[in-house]
Amino acid sequence: GWCPLSPTGAQTTQLLVEPPWRQAVLWDRVTLTCQGSGTAGATTWYKDGQCWGQQGQDQLTVTESGTYPCDRPSTGHSPPVTVSNAWLVLQVPAQELLERDTVTLRCRH
Repeated sequence: GWCPLSPTGAQTTQLLVEPPWRQAVLWDRVTLTCQGSGTAGATTWYKDGQCWGQQGQDQLTVTESGTYPCDRPSTGHSPPVTVSNAWLVLQVPAQELLERDTVTLRCRH
């Protein structure tokens, strides 16, 4: 049950979602921003496991539903974000939610 800790201050690649809702839906005009150390503009984007457009750009405006991770040379792959084209979605804010938090929910259709 012992797990090694990450080195202190170790950076990982993060994927920011705008607008900041989970679940992300295509008709919200979702923009993804890849954050990690290293040269700006060195991002590689993936969609459903395949290399995907706008290579080198740190931002991607999503035009198709799918699962999108990004990769930065120094910090590696980000956790993926799934953008759905569902016609009925319950959305929650994209930050970590804890028990007894007051949250705004959106039911979109």
